[in-house]
Amino acid sequence: MLKEKLLEDMKTSMRDKNNLRKNVIQMVRAAILQVEKDKHIELNDEQIVEIIAKESKKRKDSLSDYEKSGREDLIEQIKEEIEILSEYLPKQLEKEEIEKIVEEVITEVGAQTIKDMGKVMKAAKEKIGVAADGKTINEIVKQKLS
Repeated sequence: MLKEKLLEDMKTSMRDKNNLRKNVIQMVRAAILQVEKDKHIELNDEQIVEIIAKESKKRKDSLSDYEKSGREDLIEQIKEEIEILSEYLPKQLEKEEIEKIVEEVITEVGAQTIKDMGKVMKAAKEKIGVAADGKTINEIVKQKLS
């Protein structure tokens, strides 16, 4: 189970004195614990992967801000954090693979125009899950429906 793997990896990073890795894993574990306490549930691996994907997305979003401000120290740290988080995420789909899935979804839901984008996005995100970020899916759907 992913929760146990995170705990083991955190212990290993503490032994190796790898503070950045330890901090990233602790942050993920804290986010998992918070959701479990708030909702009074035990998260499964799929839900944990969603939390990790959200944390990764936060960092990717902040990366562009740091690049604009020229904060090289923070840019490197954020890139390392994204790399650590990506180890726990499923392999990201290539653009061609996403396009193929989006085309299938467009056919399935019978989308014709950009007005059908909401239906296509919902179905595509369900099919793709965290194997691609919403921004990429959105761009491909817009391109296909235009």
